[in-house]
Amino acid sequence: MATMPVLVDDAAGIVVPESSTVVEYLDGLGDAPRLIPADPAAALQARLWDRVFDQHVATPMQKIVGDALRPEGRGDPEGVAQAHAALDQVYPVLDAQLAGGGWAAGPEFSLADCAAAPSLFYARVVHRWDEERLADLTRYFAELMARPSVQGVVDAARELRHLFPLPWPDYA
Repeated sequence: MATMPVLVDDAAGIVVPESSTVVEYLDGLGDAPRLIPADPAAALQARLWDRVFDQHVATPMQKIVGDALRPEGRGDPEGVAQAHAALDQVYPVLDAQLAGGGWAAGPEFSLADCAAAPSLFYARVVHRWDEERLADLTRYFAELMARPSVQGVVDAARELRHLFPLPWPDYA
């Protein structure tokens, strides 16, 4: 399908595309804490918020970034404006979900938080939310970025920031 990420497990003879399915495939391997809760209701919430981050944060963020990669004169200003409006609409929804602390889908770090990390990281670059007004989203983002696994990915990708087509903020 020419997408990434893709996991190739030669031993099992399987190719697994897309972040969510890669996480789900790996979730049962090893001794790491589960990213999809065993409880069906909690698992449903993890999958739901995974989709929210992918479809309602990552998709508009990618529209804004993708537009910056278009050739001169071939931009889509209306589509970019719609993407900014979509982020303005989802940020308060996320803030409400995150009220009271915890992770995106409940008290444990889950698949939803795996989707949230890159989505919010780049969305904050292209369309920063009001950090005072959306204090729970701001708290969550800080806690997410402080996780060693997330910080490791951010640090590893730092050398590739020059490929990002929009101005990189000083705070990141």
